[in-house]
Amino acid sequence: MAEKKTVKAAAPKAAPVKKAAPAKKAAPAKKAAPAKKAEAPKNEVYFDAVNAGFKAGEVYQVLAAAGKAMTVSDIAKKAKATNEEVILGIGWLLKEGKVTSVDNKIILA
Repeated sequence: MAEKKTVKAAAPKAAPVKKAAPAKKAAPAKKAAPAKKAEAPKNEVYFDAVNAGFKAGEVYQVLAAAGKAMTVSDIAKKAKATNEEVILGIGWLLKEGKVTSVDNKIILA
């Protein structure tokens, strides 16, 4: 007797299965930054009548103590102020006629 060959029927091809996108991991929680202190800006000059008057007084005191003509930077060093503050004070004193300028130096009038 002859053997029958059995042929297995091929399984129908299934549509390719798309892989689901991997779930994104949640970002680790960041530590909250410490609250920043409100710092006053350095080297900031406030232009108002009170400040200008005080700077003028400081400039006048430095010039009176020196007794000679001084440059703006020399006055600033002695008064422990910025050049801008010294110029503000000199402007006040110039307006009042208490200082004059000689050879790019300031002297009491």
